[in-house]
Amino acid sequence: MIFRQLFDDDSSTYTYLIADPQGNAVLIDPVVERVEDYLKLLAKDSLTLRLVLDTHVHADHITGSQTLKARTGATTAIARSCAAPGYDRLLEDGDTLTFGDERLRVIATPGHTPGSLCYRWRDRVFTGDTLMINSCGRTDFQQGSAVDLYHSITEKLFTLPDETLIFPGHDYKGRRVSSIAEEKVLNVRISGKSEAEFVHIMNNLNLSTPKRMHEAVPANLLGGVKQ
Repeated sequence: MIFRQLFDDDSSTYTYLIADPQGNAVLIDPVVERVEDYLKLLAKDSLTLRLVLDTHVHADHITGSQTLKARTGATTAIARSCAAPGYDRLLEDGDTLTFGDERLRVIATPGHTPGSLCYRWRDRVFTGDTLMINSCGRTDFQQGSAVDLYHSITEKLFTLPDETLIFPGHDYKGRRVSSIAEEKVLNVRISGKSEAEFVHIMNNLNLSTPKRMHEAVPANLLGGVKQ
């Protein structure tokens, strides 16, 4: 098996490459400016890109999904509830994605956006902006909901085995991986918090708007195609 965690410095985005022993590969949350890097990695290891997956409609960078599809013929996918017409496959909670003999399970985790998804593979889960290391995605734009996010984390992600590894969509402090057990205890936004306490925290973050939001969201609804 091949597993690589790739990082885009400009947006602090993690992209994940997985491939089975036969060379069938998946990319999760690719950044369009890094497409050539991904293609070089695929070629280096003689991999065939089968799936390009986004965890949600990103507001801070433009996805490389459509560009990768054009270059490799891979199938693109995102949540049906994203209402994003630029993808081949629209995913629902509980769907299974296959690449070679490997499988990814789709977990719908609305909150950061209505269409946020996580992808579970073997002993790990790719959480996008739903659950990050000692943090979680904001809920103050793109029809986000702190109530929905609380239930997605506590009732879906926190019910996974404690040893499940968490690989987030972003980190701004150089951290690479956590676990369900760690986040249950250490996550300052949700550990030990009631729904009301969590909602209060999320409603008072006072974060600035992502710099590329007005460019990124329309493009990402089309799989990363600028209008």
